[in-house]
Amino acid sequence: MSSILIKNAQVVNEGTIQVFDIYVKDGRIEKLAPQIDIQADQEINAEGLHLLPGLIDDQVHFREPGLTYKANIFTESRAAVAGGTTSFMEMPNTVPNTLTQKLLQDKYDIGQDSSLANYSFFMGAANDNLDEVLKTNPRDVCGVKVFMGSSTGNMLVDNETALENIFRNSPTLIATHCEDEATIKANLAAYKEKYGENVTIDMHPLIRSAEACYLSSSKAVELAKKNNARLHILHISTGKETFLFDNSIPLDQKKITAEACIHHLWFSDEDYKTKGNYIKWNPAVKTAADRDQILKAVLDGHIDVIATDHAPHTIEEKEQAYLHAPSGGPLVQHALLALLDVVHQGKMTLEQLVQKTAHNTATCFQIEQRGFIREGYWADLVLVNLNKPFEVTRQNILSKCGWSPFENHTFTSTIEHTIVSGNLAYSSGQIIEVGSGHRLLFNR
Repeated sequence: MSSILIKNAQVVNEGTIQVFDIYVKDGRIEKLAPQIDIQADQEINAEGLHLLPGLIDDQVHFREPGLTYKANIFTESRAAVAGGTTSFMEMPNTVPNTLTQKLLQDKYDIGQDSSLANYSFFMGAANDNLDEVLKTNPRDVCGVKVFMGSSTGNMLVDNETALENIFRNSPTLIATHCEDEATIKANLAAYKEKYGENVTIDMHPLIRSAEACYLSSSKAVELAKKNNARLHILHISTGKETFLFDNSIPLDQKKITAEACIHHLWFSDEDYKTKGNYIKWNPAVKTAADRDQILKAVLDGHIDVIATDHAPHTIEEKEQAYLHAPSGGPLVQHALLALLDVVHQGKMTLEQLVQKTAHNTATCFQIEQRGFIREGYWADLVLVNLNKPFEVTRQNILSKCGWSPFENHTFTSTIEHTIVSGNLAYSSGQIIEVGSGHRLLFNR
């Protein structure tokens, strides 16, 4: 593992922006100072660049095993590091679903062999696998995922006794997808009765409605409070849901936290006219008012972290009729660029961006020695040029699916270098496939 000296970077960290040199050795930040004169194997002149902690994405779907025609851990981790995301937590709705400790270990083995980014994998909960859930080690597994809304295979947890048992007994953080299945089914039936097979994408946020989201999220919060569980609700998509969360408690003391995703902060239902199924997600992208309230909640602390819910499908799948097109899309390569555009628009500061994508994610999940630029911490770093435009084209998309909802958009900023656990993994437009990411550990 080579040493790296970064010179004259504008370091964005823990609420400040200051010019520092950073010396990285044996994977860690050995020294952080205004000036460092040490010979290193690699030296990066970061004058004019901003140095951020690498993004920690707490929700991705990298499709391995079983769905690797769409994506795999190797291809999507490449896209992640090219976008400044240095660590990810991957979801259990692969094929087979990650519902046993053996299947969970299989995914860790794949991550160890092929991921360029640091990794962790959620244990999946179902109506009938509590014994396996209880074996989850909180030290080296990010959490337990509960789908309180439809998903792949046997992962909808709709049995009240099973839900109570999971919330009462889970050995670690519970992350939930919250949409009320009965409400969605009733809405879909009503639209199909009226329109038959001609239901269209603009009806998606009405079928997977704000009511469905709020009913499920409020139920999860109630269960967590009743059982004193550690709950983290993923991809909040409505303004109303943001008021379920408390911003008066320090994050490290919160038992109930929440996440916002890039697509719910960027798009609105107006964009279905031009983007169609390419912005079909569950939960659905909703109104501009919902989008604005979610951003407000991110900034005022009702929502704690920003992630992607990166979930690729093929172009052929997405171009089917609405009722047949799957939900989800690729986002890890362009998440940081999108947020830097939000900074350029004056809606967020760089310090807030870093807090919500790195500091808070590390705190929320109790990740060991990551998420901050501190001496002794792992060197997960990204250097960005805030004033060098980057256009998204089919040719520079790295996700295996080969498309992006941001295609043909020109971002204001560019990712210049990404360092993962002390390895330079991406530099000046090139992936450097040396070493691999590390398994995340948690202070629990």
